[in-house]
Amino acid sequence: SGLVPSGDRTVQHRRVATTQPSPVRKISALPTPLATSAAGACSTPSISCHRRCSSPPPCSLITGACCCWRGDKRGCCLFSSQSVMDRAVEAASEFFKLPSETKQEFASDDIRRPVRYGTSSKDGTRPSRTFLKHYAHPLSEWMKYWPEKPPTYREDMGKFSAGVRRVALELMEAILEGLGLGKHYQHEEFENGLQLLQVNCYPKEPEGESAIGLAPHSDHGFLTILLASCPGLEVLDRSSDTWRVVQQPRHALHVHVGDCMEVLSNGRVKTAVHRAVLNHGEARISMASIHSFAMHEKVSVAKELVDEQDPEKYKESSFSDFLDYLMSNADKKRMSFLESLRT
Repeated sequence: SGLVPSGDRTVQHRRVATTQPSPVRKISALPTPLATSAAGACSTPSISCHRRCSSPPPCSLITGACCCWRGDKRGCCLFSSQSVMDRAVEAASEFFKLPSETKQEFASDDIRRPVRYGTSSKDGTRPSRTFLKHYAHPLSEWMKYWPEKPPTYREDMGKFSAGVRRVALELMEAILEGLGLGKHYQHEEFENGLQLLQVNCYPKEPEGESAIGLAPHSDHGFLTILLASCPGLEVLDRSSDTWRVVQQPRHALHVHVGDCMEVLSNGRVKTAVHRAVLNHGEARISMASIHSFAMHEKVSVAKELVDEQDPEKYKESSFSDFLDYLMSNADKKRMSFLESLRT
């Protein structure tokens, strides 16, 4: 699914996208990427309504897309500004082109740093991903820590961050209403919530090789909104243990459901497991905006979704608890954080 703009005009339309079945690729060992082809791609027909129409927002359609049992049917589409997206991608690209010593100013192994630069590799020698992570809400609190180079980074990334946060809040209201909780459920917690922006640069895939840029994982927040410069995203279809290639229309934002949504919904909405693969022809820039409650605010199962037939399935936790778990599980030999929350 994607968020597709209509030039630089004010938002005028809303679309909800679901993905229809398509030929898929069987999973081999997870660390081994599979050949990308159009045959394995997900198609995304959409349902549209005018923003100022008298009918209510398609909450049930949005929630249905999130709750669907197929791993490739998650997400929503909205219209937004092309120029904001383009400038954010350009600012990210220019940052990664900076001299190494400039970027290393933000390097750290401390995952609690407000801004953190780093690299990862599949063989310990060649980087498969370079990243810059920083918090983005409220901007007045976090922007002062962001890189000052390139000169437009703070302004351009700030506009993008604010825009996708508005999208995330609108989507959360629709999903909560579709779950029967009401769009104002825990409204203050969502309004005061955390936004983490993860900016990635994946190198061009070496000729004759196949490589994973980012291993299979799920995101911890409620929603992740992703903008990428070219294809490279794959989503796990749980029903058939296959990876589905997500199409990448120009100026599309992809929406992933995260671990917190699975917890709050008591398992009615499943987190999206996904991975990034390298491209043969070009390097890839991606920006993932992760949305959750504030750092120490606990996320728990909605009591309205618990009864004798459907008991509480998850323990409560905060984003801070998640970071503590990551630090204690640095070798990744233990279960995922979401698995550790299951009762």
